[in-house]
Amino acid sequence: MLSNEKQKNRSEEEVIKKLCMANGVPYEKIAQEGSSITSLEMFFSGFPRMVGLSFFPRLCQLTIIGQNIEHIDGLECCPLLQELWIVQCHLTEISGLQNCLQLEKLYLYENKISEIKNLDLQVHLEVLWINNNCITKIKELSHLARLPRLSELALKDPTSTPNPVCLLCNYDTHILYHVPSLQRLDIYDVSSKQIKDAAESAVMKKMMYYNMRVRTAQRKLAETRLSLIERKKTLSQSPEECIKTLTRALKFLERELSVGPVSCKKPACLSESVAEGPPHLDEGLTERNESISDISQDPATEHKVHAKIEALRERLKLWTRRLDEIHIWYEHDLARATNRMEYTVQFLLMELESVGNIRLEEGCSTDPWFTSYCDLLLSRFSPSDYKTYGITDIRVDRVIRIHNSALRLCFEDKIHSLLASEDLSSQNYRRQLEYLFYVVDPEKCEKDETLQILQEGFKTTEQQKANGKEGAIPFSSSLSVSERSRIEYALRQTSQGRTKHSMDTMPFRHGQVIVSKVFVGKSMPIRDGEPVDRSNYPGVYSVYRSVETKHRSAMSEERPGSTKTHADLESSPRRRQWFVFDHELVLPEYIIYYEYITQDKDKPTLLSHSIDRDPSNDVALDKEVLNREPVLKPQPKLLSLDDKILLSVARANVLSQITVLNLHGNSLSNIKEISSLMALRHLTVSFNEFTHLDDISHMPNLEVLDASFNHLVTLEGLRGLGQLKQLDVRWNKLTKVREDTAVLRKHTPALLKLDTRYNPWNRPEAVRMTILGHLTNLTHLDDVLVAEEEAAEAVQMAAGSKINQASLLAHSRTESDRPRTLSLLSTAQLLYHLSPSPWGLGKELDQDWTAKITTLNLDNQRISKMISLSKLVNLRWASFNDNEISKVEGLDNCLKLEELSLNNNNICTLSGLTRLHCLNRLSVDGNRLTSLDVSTLDGLSSLSFLSAENNCIASLHGIQRLRSLLELYIGSNQISTSRDIYCLKGLTNLIILDLCGNPFVEKLENYRIYVVFHLPFLKALDGIAVEASECESAKNMFMGRLTSDTVAEKLGHSNYTEITHLNLQACSIRIVDLSPPDLFRNVRCVNLDHSNLTSFSGLIHLPNIKALCLNYNHIESILPRQKTQTHLTSRQILYSKVCSSGYSQQSTSKASRDTGPTGSLEPLMGSLEVLHLSHNGISNMANLQLSRLTNLKALFLEGNEITQVEGLEGLRQLRELVLNRNRIKTLTKNSFAAQALLLELHLAQNRIRELNHLDPLIELCKLSLDMNKLQDIAELDKLEALPSLKELSVVGNPVARNSVHRPAVVLCLPQLRVLDGVDITLEERTRVELLSADPSPYSHHPGALLPTSEVNLPGLLVPHNPTLRVMSVSGGPQNVIHGHSVLQNNIDEEHYTYKCKKHKHINVARSGQTDIYFRHNRRTGSNIPTTTGNRQQEQDSSLIPKWR
Repeated sequence: MLSNEKQKNRSEEEVIKKLCMANGVPYEKIAQEGSSITSLEMFFSGFPRMVGLSFFPRLCQLTIIGQNIEHIDGLECCPLLQELWIVQCHLTEISGLQNCLQLEKLYLYENKISEIKNLDLQVHLEVLWINNNCITKIKELSHLARLPRLSELALKDPTSTPNPVCLLCNYDTHILYHVPSLQRLDIYDVSSKQIKDAAESAVMKKMMYYNMRVRTAQRKLAETRLSLIERKKTLSQSPEECIKTLTRALKFLERELSVGPVSCKKPACLSESVAEGPPHLDEGLTERNESISDISQDPATEHKVHAKIEALRERLKLWTRRLDEIHIWYEHDLARATNRMEYTVQFLLMELESVGNIRLEEGCSTDPWFTSYCDLLLSRFSPSDYKTYGITDIRVDRVIRIHNSALRLCFEDKIHSLLASEDLSSQNYRRQLEYLFYVVDPEKCEKDETLQILQEGFKTTEQQKANGKEGAIPFSSSLSVSERSRIEYALRQTSQGRTKHSMDTMPFRHGQVIVSKVFVGKSMPIRDGEPVDRSNYPGVYSVYRSVETKHRSAMSEERPGSTKTHADLESSPRRRQWFVFDHELVLPEYIIYYEYITQDKDKPTLLSHSIDRDPSNDVALDKEVLNREPVLKPQPKLLSLDDKILLSVARANVLSQITVLNLHGNSLSNIKEISSLMALRHLTVSFNEFTHLDDISHMPNLEVLDASFNHLVTLEGLRGLGQLKQLDVRWNKLTKVREDTAVLRKHTPALLKLDTRYNPWNRPEAVRMTILGHLTNLTHLDDVLVAEEEAAEAVQMAAGSKINQASLLAHSRTESDRPRTLSLLSTAQLLYHLSPSPWGLGKELDQDWTAKITTLNLDNQRISKMISLSKLVNLRWASFNDNEISKVEGLDNCLKLEELSLNNNNICTLSGLTRLHCLNRLSVDGNRLTSLDVSTLDGLSSLSFLSAENNCIASLHGIQRLRSLLELYIGSNQISTSRDIYCLKGLTNLIILDLCGNPFVEKLENYRIYVVFHLPFLKALDGIAVEASECESAKNMFMGRLTSDTVAEKLGHSNYTEITHLNLQACSIRIVDLSPPDLFRNVRCVNLDHSNLTSFSGLIHLPNIKALCLNYNHIESILPRQKTQTHLTSRQILYSKVCSSGYSQQSTSKASRDTGPTGSLEPLMGSLEVLHLSHNGISNMANLQLSRLTNLKALFLEGNEITQVEGLEGLRQLRELVLNRNRIKTLTKNSFAAQALLLELHLAQNRIRELNHLDPLIELCKLSLDMNKLQDIAELDKLEALPSLKELSVVGNPVARNSVHRPAVVLCLPQLRVLDGVDITLEERTRVELLSADPSPYSHHPGALLPTSEVNLPGLLVPHNPTLRVMSVSGGPQNVIHGHSVLQNNIDEEHYTYKCKKHKHINVARSGQTDIYFRHNRRTGSNIPTTTGNRQQEQDSSLIPKWR
């Protein structure tokens, strides 16, 4: 030993001498001069170990290149070291730097380092070169986040082989996110803020995406839980009813037995009460007394009663066991669903943390690889292997495909190196690839080992040995061989009673196997008696054994009666167990989840044994027991009590003697009368109608209370029951365990036995510990003895349920920054788990220690009140999940709070958050919120993340205040109307939205594209990315669609029944879908000018509309014209699917629309009286189907392309028709055939030459023919056929040139009052008549009966503004929309006049803005009075109604 020590010292001395020689330091003077040396160098050889550095305590720079150094040693004495080079050596890890706290530059390139560790203390490190090493795992790069000053990092050198991690995707983004101080990465300058912002943004988006997917997985679990709960309720319904029926009968019998023998004679007090009471009560009490007397006096009957009671109890045990089985089934299926969700979440987190280099893809039946690997599993499954267990088949539940870039890269590199070294051909290499099965060790955590394999691959042989396993990785080509250890372990656990009670006799029914690609290479059979170890099998990559005989004999030992079969498969490669020595030759590719199928019906399964069996046989047995002798006679139920009834029921003479009172099986809801029973010790009120127990209070001697099978919602009413020892509140409706336990703790201090089973507690898993923590004297809870250890644990938990100094110290942290890690945990949870507590045991606290707290994590502490938080003035991240908090309070001084999580509490309002202006993340899932407080949201201006899932929120009103919101999760609430989406339209930053589980999601047709249309900025909806095709579909379906939601958005309210005027001009509306129409029953006037309508669309369904403005649209018909499907555009096909769009409602043929009368069509819009269709490009009036508007009184069609007046046959009520500025040339026989009541006709600015076929217009009072092509004055003579014509205008016609037509018209039409806008005075008419009677030279010239110079006709040639028909209300369109007072509710339809303001300057285009004005008609006569020629008289005449 001494010689070895001397040799080692001599060797070290030689090394130190070489070090001194290389750096010019005399070895003899090293002790004196070493302390002044600050820099050392050693190149290529002579320094195999780092020794002698203790002689250089002031060393600042050390350079070692080309040595055989494997570990960093000897730097403990160099605290001033600032620069270290250990390059081209054989380092395998970073270590030995714990004392070099001043280190600024570290160069370790071209070594064999595989992990980045032990650098936590290097807070001054600025330069790190570790390129050309063996770093393969991308998670190693996250350790660099602990170097706050790192500015230069080298992992990849283009001139040499890079670290394998550099070949993975997102490598640079990952580093830039974790090391924001970095200025140079490899050979690139990354100091630009734009580059760093891009990396930060990419990571943030990925974290948001995966957070969304995790929430989606959790939501699916919640949906599964709800489904299971509903199934459980359905399955439990029959057992519960049977239990109630049997218990009711049992308690009746017990009550009868509890009363002692009495005489059949009624007591005097009872007789008196009966005499005063109702007859049926008398009979009931008599029957009750008779039955009691019979039972107590007849021993045989009493024996029968006892036998029946025992039979009832046996039946109750059966049904209770059935309920327990249902609960076990529910727990089992819920556990499976939870396990699956947890796997999914872990897979997603693995993808996130690996920056996409690990991806788990779930397959479906349409994926080719899915089918292939299902077939692979089936091919490796042999039913004969499982014959002992009754297994006949296997079903694949799920297949996960594993994409691990790092493992695949390592696998391929290893294969390539083997191919190069052994000169294997590609063909031979592929023959040595096998797909083998691996089942995780059942004695370890299945989930942990599975995730470790998926992330890092299989363990090395050294790790296998360290765990006590064989020195190789076990695989098998047979499923039964792989499953052997798991099956044996499950059966052993079941036989030892270590598993939870289960109805399934096959505890290994569900399994999973990892399918790996394995390069078996050179292999050989295992030699008997030799352990599987690489040293025993040199030169081979794997070994195998045939397990057929051994395996089957083992199974035979497990279950008697098994026999060997398929002996010919013993040596088959498909039945081998493999052991692979090198973990790099194994690549995990798939996980297959499966379930064994049994055919033997005698072997129960979770679902088939007692869950789904028919209960009718058991119900029949119940009836048989209930009908056994003795059968008690039905007794009337007591609805109320008085003293006499109490005495009768209790079989007592005075109230003070009553100690036992049984009121079982009545219909009582209050029992105030028992307050005088001060001696009462035992009270039974089961099977009544109680909702509270307020009447059972201040009874000092009461010891037993049975209030089971009622409707209790709270125990709040119990008071002053100091001697109560036993309380039964089973089968009620209690939900709040903490509140009810507090009542019992205060008012029942002597309580020993409590039964609370079968109540719908809010959190059933916490009920028992909560009760035991507060009721410390209990000996029995829910008919189970309370153990001392359990009680102590509950008390300890209850003590920690308050926020005090101890809880703050235990659950707080003081870090100032969030760790840069790819975790979806909240900051409070993350810091709590990653950082140690800053408050050491026994350490004296500073006076302001609370001000140092930045993080507080009080999850799952059973906290009911948020107290003791006022001094946490620097609190930034807080979490209070899974508690019993009912009110947000105590945060008024926490003004720096940035993140707050309050999931799974009992919070009803957010009012305590008003002052938290810095809050940017808020989570309140699983509470009792019913609305979003507007006043609170006003103060949360910085909020970017809000999660309020699983609440009772009915509206999104107020959410529009959160302008900074990026993510909103508000699924599983009570939002029922689609118009709530409009509250989100102002949140232009919102990119992730989750509304799944709200009622309107199911009700709203095309929900998804509806939301996408209204919120085009969304990137993801309900956990699914928004595709470009969805955006396009949304535009096609909803752009320009007028719905009730649109109306609510435009008007700012949804009180549709209050709307009378609807003005939505220039809104680009293409389709109207105001459904249900009854909501708009009070709408009288609609203005949709300047839109894109082609038909009346959904307007035809408005029940009481009177005026409709559709100017400047593209109206072709009232209803859309039918087209064959081949002629429809894709957009029209989309419209046709909307029920209220108007498509598919028209069944009339094209011929019947285009030609011929349309009077046979069904009338529409019976209330419509005024219709504006100006400037719609209409060319064919018949196609409009106007005849269906049978009650129309005013029709405006100016500014169209009409060439012929037609299609008016059904408009018999028409009073005013405006056809100005069209292309009408002639008037046909049918043009006005049905317009006998027409009063005004406007045909100005057309191309009319002849005035034919006007004779049906016998009531016409006003005719406008301005700017036409009338040339012959004889055409005006045809107007004699209009007996009621009072006003005529032909200005701008050739016949009216120089006004020579005026005398002839005046003479021809004696009833005419106004011509060309000028009144015809009596003087003028007399002069014309005199001149016509006296022949003169002028008479030879038609139309020139008198010279114009002799007639005073002021304004004759000046265009005149005609009468106003529709007035534009001052203030713009809004006056029409909001003018609800203009139109009263009970106005007669006949009392409206319709006026239209026309700008009639001949050379000026008419404005298209038309509003509608209704004026009450008080006219009593039909004659129009004559007026004078002044302007005031003309304006007054415009207000005279034109029709009755």
